[in-house]
Amino acid sequence: MPNRLAHETSPYLLQHADNPVDWWPWSEEAFAEARRRQVPVLLSVGYSSCHWCHVMAHESFEDPATAEELNAHFVSVKVDREERPDVDAVYMEAVQAATGQGGWPMTVFLTPDAEPFYFGTYFPPAPRHGMPSFRQVLQGVHQAWSERRGEVDEVAGKITRDLAGREIAYGDDQVPGEEQLAQALLGLTREYDPQRGGFGGAPKFPPSMVIEFLLRHHARTGAEGALQMARDTCERMARGGIYDQLGGGFARYSVDRDWVVPHFEKMLYDNALLCRVYTHLWRATGSGLARRVALETADFMVRELRTPEGAFASALDADSDDGSGRHVEGAYYVWTPAQLREVLGEADAELAARYFGVTEEGTFEEGASVLQLPQRDEVFDADRIDAVRQRLLAARAGRPAPGRDDKVVAAWNGLAIAALAETGACFDRPDLVEAAVAAGDLLVRLHMDDQARIARTSKDGHVGANAGVLEDYADVAEGFLALASVTGEGVWLEFAGLLLDHVLARFADPESGALYDTASDAERLIRRPQDPTDNAAPSGWTAAAGALLGYAAHTGSEPHRTAAERALGVVKALGPRVPRFIGWGLAVAEAVLDGPREVAVVGPSLDDPATAALHRTALLGTAPGAVVAAGTAGSDEFPLLDGRGLVGGEPAAYVCRNFTCDAPTTDPDRLRTALSG
Repeated sequence: MPNRLAHETSPYLLQHADNPVDWWPWSEEAFAEARRRQVPVLLSVGYSSCHWCHVMAHESFEDPATAEELNAHFVSVKVDREERPDVDAVYMEAVQAATGQGGWPMTVFLTPDAEPFYFGTYFPPAPRHGMPSFRQVLQGVHQAWSERRGEVDEVAGKITRDLAGREIAYGDDQVPGEEQLAQALLGLTREYDPQRGGFGGAPKFPPSMVIEFLLRHHARTGAEGALQMARDTCERMARGGIYDQLGGGFARYSVDRDWVVPHFEKMLYDNALLCRVYTHLWRATGSGLARRVALETADFMVRELRTPEGAFASALDADSDDGSGRHVEGAYYVWTPAQLREVLGEADAELAARYFGVTEEGTFEEGASVLQLPQRDEVFDADRIDAVRQRLLAARAGRPAPGRDDKVVAAWNGLAIAALAETGACFDRPDLVEAAVAAGDLLVRLHMDDQARIARTSKDGHVGANAGVLEDYADVAEGFLALASVTGEGVWLEFAGLLLDHVLARFADPESGALYDTASDAERLIRRPQDPTDNAAPSGWTAAAGALLGYAAHTGSEPHRTAAERALGVVKALGPRVPRFIGWGLAVAEAVLDGPREVAVVGPSLDDPATAALHRTALLGTAPGAVVAAGTAGSDEFPLLDGRGLVGGEPAAYVCRNFTCDAPTTDPDRLRTALSG
């Protein structure tokens, strides 16, 4: 018989709807039930494409004996971290403080007042590698609760007070200057892996936000070392197993230092960020590899993540059926030499094995290999390789596909909108721009209410109940600003302004300028979450700073500019010390130091060839954080167009920064020069 999760819309929660565990969704009713029964709460947090979440579910939550113990002694609460990032953040902070590490599934035991007292992540069904079994943990917690309740309450209260008392080093309300950005670059150089690209050791995550900083720093200063780190990292990722060499798109991370074996889940946010990174790398260098990867990643998102409503789904699972009924990580993506021969025949299989690095020993499990591009010097017949790739892709399409998490997350769709709009504009792919516009339309129509408050998620055209957090407002505003620049439609600038008004009114501390992850009127947790550092995507704090800065450049709004600069005080404090974890904040700081530049393109029509040439040149400029407004003379679509007209009867571009404007130009080459140094 299904439990309470059967009424939820989260794919992750629905995966647990038939468990014998008497699950509750996160709700006041669940904690009221714990108070009524005087039992602790088991909080289990995960997400639908999490491999070890699936493992623990199969081993423990589907086990009748374990469920019986849970139902007898606990109120069990299941949370989708992607729907409730605030709940996840608060308790993950407690897990990391107590254990020194974190991850998912996250397992936390709480008092009926939601105060945590015992922590962990994955627990096996039997003792293993020094870990107790999950049932041993349950028995130990139940015994402590029953026999030493006073001690448990004391521990929980102390942990909660410690969390509430934590402070973030804001720095001051000044943006990072040349010195801090140079120190950040030096810190990244020390952590850079010159042989393999990327930063640090295994596991290795795509450093999207850091690469944006490096590209912007090079554009502003000409620092070749910054560009080299960005270019080499992008090449090594694109040639590695973390990149899907057949269908495009990136997996979540590499389990090794060489980018060979990925954790196979494919997330919307990773692919949106990396699509934009490779587009910007191409814009800076003209790299053919960057162009190919940007377009393949964009096509992957549209082909495999787009929902019938026009937005983008959250993720593809890491696991799938391997054809024998087993649910196996990576089964959809990996190949053996025998499988290559079965699809391609002997001669083409030998070519494919050499080209993609498929060996008899394998690079993954059970003799299978993850496809890579290891042969740097050997020359291959491009047409033959393309034919081989298409045949393998068609054969792979016949395998059982990984599951898809169809919920639409506002923030991640904002990232996708920005990436697709810019990629479509740079590579003359209007279909990608149209996909970005369609996703923007859905967010406005479904996620935003009549007060421009934004809902975190929707699914199948139905909006979810959870309120948007800071990253939702910031990333969607960023996407809308990109649409405004690319389409020349000022309504997107208006929508961005409405969202950013909420950031100023409901997420900002008026005294310090610091930003909170939840609104002032959001559900109260044991701590109001607040984190300026990047995780898999830009932090809401620095994403908001970037959107506020872009909006201020478009409109001349001093309150938005001031709020952006005050928010960057934390980057001044943290950038030189932990640059890997505040990359987007460093990228925004580069835009502040560059201006950012404001570009107005005026012509008789955006369809006019001369106007379109200036508009595209403006969008291809590498100046950090530059904003572009394009429209007809006398248009009131954008403030930047006010008072600007044709020059000698010809379309013209106006470039300004720091309250100083260049002479308008009708020449795309002169405009290109004005935006490249």
